Amino acid sequence: MSEINKNPIETEQQEWRKQLIQKRFKTLLTIFSPISLLIIWEFLSQTGLIDARFFPPPTAIVSTFIELLTSGELFHHINISLFRIFVGFLLGVIPGIIIGLCMGLYAPIRHFISPLIMALMPIPTLALLPLILIIFGIGETSKIITIAGSVFFPVVINTVAGVISIESIYLDVAKNYGANRKDFFLKIALPGSLPVMLEGIQMGQAIALLTIVAAEMMGAQSGIGYLIWTSYSAFLIKEMFVGLILISFFGYIFSLILRGLQRKLLPWR
Repeated sequence: MSEINKNPIETEQQEWRKQLIQKRFKTLLTIFSPISLLIIWEFLSQTGLIDARFFPPPTAIVSTFIELLTSGELFHHINISLFRIFVGFLLGVIPGIIIGLCMGLYAPIRHFISPLIMALMPIPTLALLPLILIIFGIGETSKIITIAGSVFFPVVINTVAGVISIESIYLDVAKNYGANRKDFFLKIALPGSLPVMLEGIQMGQAIALLTIVAAEMMGAQSGIGYLIWTSYSAFLIKEMFVGLILISFFGYIFSLILRGLQRKLLPWR
């Protein structure tokens, strides 16, 4: 009887408080996870349970980070790497989306291009890096092309899959209403493939970070990958960890940005 006479507003408020507590608890877990790892790492390094030469304490890494930051060296490496990532990412994503939409909408294009993509996709982009360096030299172009190539394949494959997964009834309705090619692209294929396409873009940004580090280790004079490699070569382990943590940080930030974009574009998901 008490359950029946319960105030609906009070019930709704209790449910809202419950969801708020659960959200805060998940946020605390997210924050606590890396902090606990850093505390354990600091303790093990300071007590000598792990070799501080190879795993310096986080406090020492933070001190090195501040030194590199104040000297301006770190800003230089970060700016160069972010420029390469941003330009290479766009050069991989935009053609990947356009070609993926064409392949998904038109079977002849799909059958013509699919063998080429299936043949080239298994080849790691880094394996082609020597060839890219021969063709484009050791300048910025080779780094950007390497990143664009690594991003292109997951984007185009996911975009094709997204278009093919669109229910045929939408295409039939569009045809019956006389939709032109532009309408098919912008009003049916693009929004219909967005959920799967964004997953490919998310995958592409992770691959871009992996690729930029390796690309900057070969034939580069600046960038985060260059910092990691030269620090390792000179056994400057703290500087090396600064570069590794920066890559991890940017990967996390880019992932949050893309997830936020996904929530804006696909609120129903």
